[in-house]
Amino acid sequence: QVQLVESGGGLVQAGGSLRLSCAASGSVAVINSMAWYRQAPEKAREFVAAIFSGGNTNYADSVKGRFTISRDNSKNTVYLQMNSLKPEDTAVYYCAPVPNRNNYWGQGTQVTVSS
Repeated sequence: QVQLVESGGGLVQAGGSLRLSCAASGSVAVINSMAWYRQAPEKAREFVAAIFSGGNTNYADSVKGRFTISRDNSKNTVYLQMNSLKPEDTAVYYCAPVPNRNNYWGQGTQVTVSS
């Protein structure tokens, strides 16, 4: 079992920044790669960013150049630094293992960007 706890969301004005955290506990040794996803109201959950075991990263086109994913293996924590936020970034943000064979999800953290 893996438990995921996201935090760091909040209300920010357009152009502002937030840093999200995802703390993993439980069977974390089986996790090599992690990703962030988001779900806006009445929309499907979508991929945001991923970080792989070798340190490589991948981003959705909509966030490239604005968001940065990183990890601290000593803390079993993955971060998402979000800069130059836009109203369209408003969503609940979730982290998950890659691949997510057991469908592990945290409760998410709400990010609201005002115009």
